[in-house]
Order: sequence, then C-alpha cells, then structure tokens
Amino acid sequence: MKKYLAEMFGTMVLVLMGCGVAVSLPCALDNPASVVGTALAFGLAVVAMAYTIGGISGCHINPAITLGVFLSGRMNAKDTVLYIIFQCIGAFIGSALLYLLTTNSGLTGTGANDLQPGVEMLGGLLAEIIFTCVFVLVVLGATSKTNGATNNFAGLAIGLSLVLVHLVCIRYTGTSVNPARSLAPAVFQGGTALSNLWIFIVGPFVGAILAAGIWGILGCRCCKKEEK
Repeated sequence: MKKYLAEMFGTMVLVLMGCGVAVSLPCALDNPASVVGTALAFGLAVVAMAYTIGGISGCHINPAITLGVFLSGRMNAKDTVLYIIFQCIGAFIGSALLYLLTTNSGLTGTGANDLQPGVEMLGGLLAEIIFTCVFVLVVLGATSKTNGATNNFAGLAIGLSLVLVHLVCIRYTGTSVNPARSLAPAVFQGGTALSNLWIFIVGPFVGAILAAGIWGILGCRCCKKEEK
C-alpha cells in the first residue's frame, strides 16, 4: 500500500501547488510573469516529490507516465491500475483543499485546463498529444537503467522538462499532460473545463502510447530486461 499512498500524496501536492499558483497569481496569457510562475510551480512540485517519494513509488503522479512505464515493460497491470486510481484520488484531495481555500479567500477557479482563446478542439488535442509524448519520453529516458549514474538527476530533468512543456503549451490548453491533474479541477470548476475534459484525458494517454513506442524504437534494448 505504501507506493499507492505515495502516489496519492504526490499527486495531491502537484495539484494543490501547481493549480494553486495558477489560481493565486493568477495565470493569464497577457501576463508573461504569471505564465512563467505557473510553469515553475508545476516543475518544482515534481522535483520536490521526486526526491520525496521517488524511492517509494517512482513518483509517477501522472496516469500518462504510469501508462508509458507499463507499455515499456517496467510495470505490471495491477500496479498500473492501482497507481492511476490513487493518483486520481490524490488529485481530488488536492483540488478539494484548493477549492476550500479559494472559496474562503475571495478567489475563483481551481486551475482547471481548458482550450485557450482562438484554439480549436483539434489544436488543443494535438498540443496535449505532442507535449505529453515529449514529457513521457523524457521520463522514460531519464529513469532508464541504461542511463547509469544520471538516474540520480532524473527528478531534476523531469521537473525542468515539465517547466519547459508548460511554457510552450499553456498558450494552447493551459497545459495538462496529466489526466488526473485535469480531471479533479474540472469537476470542481465545471463549465467548459468539464465539457472539454475528454481532450485532457485522451490527449495525454495517446501521447504516452506514442512515447512508449518511440522509446522502444530509439534502441532501449535493455528496457524489457528492467525490473517490473
């Protein structure tokens, strides 16, 4: 149970801190500083959790990463399903805490993802697929045993890559690349965030599948030999 609870706690922190900063600043396209701040918040949350629970669960805190790890042969089906369930539970806890804070502080919203002005459904879906693919590919590569000593810096590499992904993708979708991160805030916020939620579930999962395929093609011949 420890690894499942670790995933729940880590995802809770990611949503509470990342979405919390997006609401507090607030993140707005006409305010570059707020975009950078939000990107840093998500990246730093991942770095912090990677070095907190990484030794317990691997610190996926993202169903797309869990799917990518599973498809790469590093994880069994049971753990994959339970990781995703507990990640979603953690996301709901984080969103509930944020909702409690904002509704008692004169703030609105829960940092839910949605299509940004001028972005069509296909554009948003493509953005989530492309940037999730890049992000999950970084995770698979940084945590691969074939990388030897560089594994010690995997948390930093993954966190910084998430910052980079946010800096690019916020303009299109607010950046999800994480179904759990999108699910819970959308339920609390409602409106178009909820009606467009499927984009932030389908897109990241498709991106994760592509990333697993690319990682296999890139020559990770030892991937399937890694411990499950």
